[in-house]
Amino acid sequence: MSIEVKVPQLPESVADATLVNWHKKAGDRVERDENLVDIETDKVVLEVPAAASGILKSIKIEDGTTVNGGDVIAIIEEGEGGGAAEEKPAAKQEPAKADKPAATGDEESASAGKPLSPSVRRLVEEHELDSSRIRGTGRDGRLTKADVLEYMEKGGDKAQQEKPAAKPVAPATEQPRATGAREERRVPMSRLRARVAERMMEANNETAMLTSFNEVDLSAVMELRKKYKDVFEKQHGVKLGFMGFFVKAAIEALKKFPVVNASVEGKDVIYHDYFDIGIAVSTPKGLVVPVVRDADQLSLSDVEKSIGVYAKKAREGGLALEDITGGTFTITNGGVFGSLMSTPILNRPQSAILGMHAIKERAVVVDGQVVARPMMYIALTYDHRIVDGREAVLTLVTIKEMLEDPARFLIGV
Repeated sequence: MSIEVKVPQLPESVADATLVNWHKKAGDRVERDENLVDIETDKVVLEVPAAASGILKSIKIEDGTTVNGGDVIAIIEEGEGGGAAEEKPAAKQEPAKADKPAATGDEESASAGKPLSPSVRRLVEEHELDSSRIRGTGRDGRLTKADVLEYMEKGGDKAQQEKPAAKPVAPATEQPRATGAREERRVPMSRLRARVAERMMEANNETAMLTSFNEVDLSAVMELRKKYKDVFEKQHGVKLGFMGFFVKAAIEALKKFPVVNASVEGKDVIYHDYFDIGIAVSTPKGLVVPVVRDADQLSLSDVEKSIGVYAKKAREGGLALEDITGGTFTITNGGVFGSLMSTPILNRPQSAILGMHAIKERAVVVDGQVVARPMMYIALTYDHRIVDGREAVLTLVTIKEMLEDPARFLIGV
């Protein structure tokens, strides 16, 4: 029986996509749910899995071709060689190591003994996980990337994760290094990079961007982290980072100044009575902004967990379109790269974005005394069409006050 492999239906906001990389060639054996090809939209890279096991009879569309949702890109012959292949032992499945306890009860994976897609297998092997202990939620109980990431987030195979990391392999999308030779290389932009460039130019040309700055003494936050980091991680299974504090502080400021959480649509201002906070993440393929939904309703630990899951998805190329769609306010952290001060660009159609920067110990005057404190410059870029300087400055001041006395947003004052 011949089965058509089609491009997944694309969201209304995505006009078309580019077929970027076939992982199989015509005549190859494929397993159901195995990733056949990567398709890049202007937002994310999508994997197209095989709908059935069989032989990849033909490839209709080659790498680099623009495609639309529903286009037929390949044919799988389900019957040819299908039965024989199913009877073969799974060569890729290794027996559980003797020093690991056997999974029992609820810990036993529904995916045990079933083939892993290449992307899932890479993730499992990279972190030296026992795939038989992970419960799969894919078709017929197969493992998905999300299953593996969730398992790791909950501390699965923790002993393995604490081993020294293997030497990282440079991603295929890494920028080529200069050799010193007088040569030039012309490389086309990826769709994601081109879309990022387009959105940056739109923000620059279609909004009235202005940036205000302030500085924050992070002594109180750092003291809290030092005092509670071990018990926090033990109780919640996630590290107590800085971003959770900034998300919570920003929400308190947005509650006071709703226009900073608003967006522009034509000549209308859309006020949002919810707080979907985007966290900008840099990846080898470009900048993505996964969104933490209803962040005001989450605990500090839940915010940190969400950020951790999205960061892993971004690094592994596993973000879905719904993960990066929407958002009412964005936070970006150039400090992780050493940036001391910058002017972030708006993530349209949002009206503001908060920039975090490197923490530096600096001399400051406190109660008439010169003391060394861990200081961070923060920046708020805003759309001056709807946000006045007063709201922008007071938003930054509120964030500063909350971070310098975090008990305020923890107890709601």
